[in-house]
Amino acid sequence: MFGLFRKPSQAEREKAAAIKEQVRHLRGLGEETTISVSEIQCGDASCPGTETVILIMRPGAKTEAYKVLAPLIEVTETAVAEALK
Repeated sequence: MFGLFRKPSQAEREKAAAIKEQVRHLRGLGEETTISVSEIQCGDASCPGTETVILIMRPGAKTEAYKVLAPLIEVTETAVAEALK
């Protein structure tokens, strides 16, 4: 998430939209599938810090979750492709 009181920047919104389109293309997903892209900041010492979480929610199916160990704005196309494997 982008913080409790902070709205994502235009660059973050555009990056999230690009990641969603990449996921939709790589998985051949239609418009009936919802894709969520969120940045999570973990304060626990055992966490890797900031990560990007991608959720794929298909009607009637269990939600699929994938993580990229990088802040949203730093996520590359290669990292998304690797996470979805």
